[in-house]
This record gives sequence, C-alpha cells and structure tokens, in this order.
Amino acid sequence: MKLGFQAKFKDFKIQNIVASCDVKFPIWLEGLAYYHHAFASYEPEMFPGLIYRIRGMKGMKGAQIVLLIFVSGKIVITGAKKREETYKAFENIYPVLTQFQKKFTR
Repeated sequence: MKLGFQAKFKDFKIQNIVASCDVKFPIWLEGLAYYHHAFASYEPEMFPGLIYRIRGMKGMKGAQIVLLIFVSGKIVITGAKKREETYKAFENIYPVLTQFQKKFTR
C-alpha cells in the first residue's frame, strides 16, 4: 500500500515458461549438431550450448520450444506456454540425447 492504492494482479497471460534439468550424462554436441542439423545449431566459439528448436510437436499448436543443451548434460527448455509443453519437449529429446551420450575413454 506504499503507492496509496491497492494493487491488483488480473488479466495476466503466460508468455514463456523456462525449465531446466540434468540428464546426468555428458552429451556429444558436435555429433548431435551434425546429425540433427535441421533442428540444431552449435557454434562453440559464440555460445557453449547447442540450440535445438522443436516445432510442430503433437499437441502443441504452433508453439516453438527451444532447448539449450550443454555438454555437461544440463538442459534449459524455453518457449513453452504450458507446463505440459516442457514435459513433452523433454520426452521427445531424451531418446535423441541418449544416442549422443559421450563415452569416456581411458
């Protein structure tokens, strides 16, 4: 009430949901970028993460979800307007990421 009137929060609209997770294994970003070049962009000199764009996913009318994927296995999911879209994006990308799991050699 510092301004002298009661503030109200109404008619709001969610524009963007940001989520993060960790797949707990390192990812071969160069391979992912090469084999998924239609969706992926990776320029390590500019940004350390791979940018993966998912468009036209089933059940997501016109939404474009962007995933920032890091070699550490950390993922940031942006662009969703509903929580379910973040889950669906992760469910779609996880099998792809397992194919590009970095193998350790000694």
